[in-house]
Parts: sequence; structure tokens; C-alpha cells
Amino acid sequence: MRTGSIISFAGAKSFAGDTTGPEQPCDILIPAAMENSIHIDNAERIKAYLLVEAANGPVTFEADQMLRSRGVTILPDLYVNAGGVVVSHFEWVKNLTHIPFGLMERRRRERRNQTIARALERMTGKPFPDDMRDEFLEGGAEIDLVRSGLEDVMRSTWTRIASLLEEHPELCDYRTAAYVASIRKVADAYEAIGI
Repeated sequence: MRTGSIISFAGAKSFAGDTTGPEQPCDILIPAAMENSIHIDNAERIKAYLLVEAANGPVTFEADQMLRSRGVTILPDLYVNAGGVVVSHFEWVKNLTHIPFGLMERRRRERRNQTIARALERMTGKPFPDDMRDEFLEGGAEIDLVRSGLEDVMRSTWTRIASLLEEHPELCDYRTAAYVASIRKVADAYEAIGI
């Protein structure tokens, strides 16, 4: 961040210590700090069209119902806030297996990228740009592999949730669809191991 804080950002206004911050006109509201910050007493003053729950439980049950009845789309914390849990799972698997992320794939990926670079050089008659060569040829640092894995999990999970809601509109909202998708995933895992 260029200024080190949103408070120093040109044109930004701080609502620190002021509970009316979430009530300000905006398209997207992202409550990211406190549980129950959107509740029945302030839900009617929320002006956002999209509410993205980046905190744990920032919207109470009653406020959720009121906002949805007004057409506000709510992306639930169950999904939005799952990144930390997903990455913790990756770390747990890594610790159990004592195998660093990408160990089995890194060299193969490097060889494949070298082949692509040589093919591009041959087809164009120009050398691969030096400022891109190292990053392209590298097999990927652990953090890159973790981020890629996280992105894949979040994208596939979103596809499951959105498809489920589209196929079953009676589920009514993304929160219910996320719970149903989660329960189905657990049930599938149990079935796969014979439970």
C-alpha cells in the first residue's frame, strides 16, 4: 500500500470509533473485524447491494433476513473467510507427509517451461525476454504453490455453491447453498471411505 493505511489514502474518510461506517452509501460492504456488527438495529440503514462477510459472523440472523428481503446479496463467512482454514490444511498435510509443496512437480514444471521457452524462441527467432526468463523458468516457490492451491480450492468451491443455488433456487441464498455444499462434501468423503 502506497500510504501505509487507508486513512492516509487521498479522499478516504475514517470512521474509526464511529459505528455508522457500515451505513455509508457504497456498492460493496465488507465487514471484516467484528462479529454481529450488522444487526437488526442497523440493518435497515445498510445501503450496500453486496455484503461480503470477511469477519466471522458479522451479520446476525435477523439482519441477514432483513437484508436479503431487500435484495442485498450476502456472500457468507463460511465461504469468504475460508482461506485461512484451507491454507492450514495444506500446512497440516505438508507436516504429516514431511514433503514440501511441489516437491514432486517442481523439476518437471521447470523442464516443461524450458521447452516452451525454447519453442517460443525458435518460432519467433527472438530470445526469450531476460526480465521474464527467471520467473517463467522457475518451477514455483512454495508460496506460489500455496496461493495457486488456495485459488483452485476457492474457485471450485464457489462454482459448487453458485451451481447449487442455480439448480435449487429454493435454497434461497448463498449461505444456505454453502452449508448444503459443505454437508454434501463431507457426506461424499464418508461414503468414499465406507461410512
